[in-house]
Amino acid sequence: QVHVVESGGGSVQAGGSLRLSCVASGNMNDRYYMAWFRQAPGKEREKVANIKGRGDTDYADAVKGRFTISANNAKNTVYLQMNSLKPEDTAKYYCAAGASCFVCDDYKFWGRGTQVTVSS
Repeated sequence: QVHVVESGGGSVQAGGSLRLSCVASGNMNDRYYMAWFRQAPGKEREKVANIKGRGDTDYADAVKGRFTISANNAKNTVYLQMNSLKPEDTAKYYCAAGASCFVCDDYKFWGRGTQVTVSS
């Protein structure tokens, strides 16, 4: 079992930055693959970025070059640094853990989400 808690959301103007944090506690094996997802009103949830234990990362095309996912394993924390934010980045952002592989989307553990709002 893994408990996931996100923080760091807020409201910014376009072009601004935010850093989201995700503290994941519990079974270490289930924290090996972690990801950030987002869901905007009326849209499907989409994976934004994911990371595996030794630091390999992957990003959705929409955020490549603007967002960076990283992990501090000593603090059991995964971060999402978001730069050059756009109004279309507005969504609720969720941290997830416990996928069965790096390219899998079968995450078992989810946080409650943190809202990011970008105004033009």
